[in-house]
Amino acid sequence: MPRLPTLSGKDVIRALSVLGYREIRQRGSHFRLACHGKKSVTVPNYQMIGRGLLRKILRDAELSPAEFNKLLDN
Repeated sequence: MPRLPTLSGKDVIRALSVLGYREIRQRGSHFRLACHGKKSVTVPNYQMIGRGLLRKILRDAELSPAEFNKLLDN
């Protein structure tokens, strides 16, 4: 299993937007992203998102760590 990087919230949002996720609302420092036909995902706008929280975000978005790393490489 590939190791997940520590990223900022904006970097995670940018990577998910490639898959079609769009910001639908923001409350405080948390963004809610939605994509047609998929579950919505909440991403905090932190300077650094830890690996555990990133794994939870990817699970909500139904992405594997390998798929997410490919998004970051593009």
